[in-house]
Amino acid sequence: MSNNVIQKMEQKYPQMTEEFKRIQEEQYQLFCGKMWNYGTANIALGTNLDTKSDIKLSLTGIWFRMRDKIERLKNLVVLEHVDYVGESSIDTFQDLSVYGILAQIVTSGKWGK
Repeated sequence: MSNNVIQKMEQKYPQMTEEFKRIQEEQYQLFCGKMWNYGTANIALGTNLDTKSDIKLSLTGIWFRMRDKIERLKNLVVLEHVDYVGESSIDTFQDLSVYGILAQIVTSGKWGK
């Protein structure tokens, strides 16, 4: 994608594009904090992610976590259930976004490196 498209988008939609960048930074901070707390082994599931099988296992774990979050969103947004644990729909959307990026990092072979 060219910088020209980015410039056009930023000119046409300045608030939206700034908000996107702000959210990305917030996501990065969330990622760093959680990885510091959890470490990288929770995503690698005890492997070194050296084989296709290890990567598939890790991606399957991420998929399960994302599936849990999607069910949470269904309850909060679609079914309009009351939240009793303090995790808002925005928190859940954030987690889903970060899991999507984690899957890309695992797939790229750069997890834990």
